[in-house]
This record gives sequence, C-alpha cells and structure tokens, in this order.
Amino acid sequence: MNTKKPPKGKRDTVAKYEKIALDIAYSIVNGEWKLGEMVAGRSTLAGKYSVSPETIRRSLALLEELKVVNVIEKKGVLIKSKESANTFIKEYQSKDRILSMREEIAKLMDEKKAIEDSVMERLDSIIEQAMLLRNIGIIYPLELKISEKSHLIGKSIGEVRFWNHTGATIIGINRSGHLYLSPGPKMVFYANDIILYVGNGHKISDKVKRYVNRTK
Repeated sequence: MNTKKPPKGKRDTVAKYEKIALDIAYSIVNGEWKLGEMVAGRSTLAGKYSVSPETIRRSLALLEELKVVNVIEKKGVLIKSKESANTFIKEYQSKDRILSMREEIAKLMDEKKAIEDSVMERLDSIIEQAMLLRNIGIIYPLELKISEKSHLIGKSIGEVRFWNHTGATIIGINRSGHLYLSPGPKMVFYANDIILYVGNGHKISDKVKRYVNRTK
C-alpha cells in the first residue's frame, strides 16, 4: 500500500504531536519502518522533527494507546502493528474531512451574509431613491391609459400640442408591453397606449385626465 503523507502546513487545527504521530504511522504503513523493528528513542525523534522531547512523548503515547507501537524505556520504540497504524490514518482522514467541511460551511455562511448585506444596502438605496422621486413631482413619472374613445387616437404628439393643453411632458409610451422612451413629435397615439408623463403642480394629473379622456 502506498499511502500519501498529508501536505505540510495544510491546516493548524491539528496539534503538532498529532501530526508527528500521523507521520510515524505513515512511515509504518509505507514500509519505511518494519513490523517488529526497534527505532530511535525520544531524543533522536525530537531532533528529527525539531520539537521538544515532551512533544515526542505525547506523540508516542498516542500511538502506544492505539496499539501502533510499544515504547520500551532506554531501548527505543518497537513497531507493533501496521494494521493499527492504518486505522489511525483513516480516522485522521475522516476527522480531516470533517474539519475541512466545517471550514467550507463557515466560509459559505460568511459569503451568504456578505451577499445579504449587499442586497440590503442596495434595497435601502432603491427605497431612498424612490422616496426622493416621489417628493420631486417634476421628475416622478405618472401614467394614464388612453381609452378607445379618446380624441387623441390617430393623432401625433406634435399635432395635439400635448404640453400646451396640459402643462405635462410625455417621457414615454407603453404600447402592449413595449416601452418607447422619449417619443418624438411624430409618434401617433393608439387606443390603450399608456402615457408616461411628468409635470409641475398638484393638479397636473387632473389636467392630463381631462384632456386625454376627451372624446372625439
């Protein structure tokens, strides 16, 4: 079995002594350390991994508890079970995947919150702009549908002199769901067109209704 060792510096969520124990277990599974072999003691291993003897003691205690090795005082470390070493590696990999999923979920939660915050900021901006437009009548568009009996049907915007009769300016015409913005003076009115207009004064909508609804 050729088991790959975990990449160095992958994550800091695993204690150093656990990482060393895992590395020793990989060495056993990969055949670098043979079953029944007596390997170096704590001091030598501490030098190899550049850690304190106490860290090595904790690593070996973990492996001894899992029946991977036997620590024999003043002699060294006896390799006891390749199968137990492999079990330890699998348990670690399972733990590693759980930690990885937890980190990914936490990251997704942060991204979700950032998106929600951004949406709320934009929504607040839209509401603020909408309230501003409502308070400035000259640029807030009003709407009125042309009835089938209106005297405007078949006539152009320029021909009826819309602004002269109403004081309102047409900024768009919605025709069967298609919006024509800034229509020119040659555009002809059809029945059921929806006129979008702006103008000054509180009674502007009344003027437009009276004029548009005038029959032929």
